[in-house]
Amino acid sequence: MATSFEAIIREALDLTPRQRLKLAEVLLVSTDGFPDENSQAEWDTEIQARILAIDQGDEAGVPFEEVMSAADQLLSR
Repeated sequence: MATSFEAIIREALDLTPRQRLKLAEVLLVSTDGFPDENSQAEWDTEIQARILAIDQGDEAGVPFEEVMSAADQLLSR
């Protein structure tokens, strides 16, 4: 039986921030990849800065349910 999209998301959110970063990179590359090497370097820098901010407590994550609710509201307009 195939795993539901929601189950995959829940499992992905249980990963460590570094594992989620790697997963995001793998998924991005599996579609169109990075447009160019400079874009990839800039993206890597941004992701590392965000992970550091979360690890240091300077930023807080947003719960999955809150993000999905906001997305549903935006998409239903």
